[in-house]
Amino acid sequence: MADFGGSNTPVDIKDLWRTPAELFAALNEEFNFVGDVAASDENNLHECYLTSEDDALSLDWRGLFSPGYLFCNPPYSDITPWVNKSQEAVKGGIGVVMLVPADTSVGWFRIALTDVSEIRFITGGRISFVRADTCQVVNGNNKGSMLLVWHPARRVAGITKYIDRDELIQRGKVFLEQKEMCGVAV
Repeated sequence: MADFGGSNTPVDIKDLWRTPAELFAALNEEFNFVGDVAASDENNLHECYLTSEDDALSLDWRGLFSPGYLFCNPPYSDITPWVNKSQEAVKGGIGVVMLVPADTSVGWFRIALTDVSEIRFITGGRISFVRADTCQVVNGNNKGSMLLVWHPARRVAGITKYIDRDELIQRGKVFLEQKEMCGVAV
């Protein structure tokens, strides 16, 4: 397990950072997620989600979720099992979009390279995640981020793309504002 040295987060909440709502909204607009497999009751962004108590890694995601894409912001202390589970899910026709540190030197990245459909490096700055105990956005993330995308229909590996962080966040803000104006629960 990697501990991502340099983190000042207390151990009891180290793996509980929430994805910014705007980032999730931008991705959800594109992928229309059917669930979130690494959430908590306090930080979930999708109405259908699994928590650590549900033990998502031991469950059959195909039996729990409709066909489509799942969102996953895994615990950064141990990403490998989530990559393995995503590889299993895509073989069963479930797509996965995983938000992870942009670190190509680690073992889980090498494993993902064997069949991930797409890698999207988030450029132009680091993501400011939401701290679990305070629900406050915190700047100073010590690593950049990337998305690993397993497409259920396209099994071609090796596509690398780049997306600007601010563009992604702005797209999500617009989407959230539109939903709010239409009276849709955010």
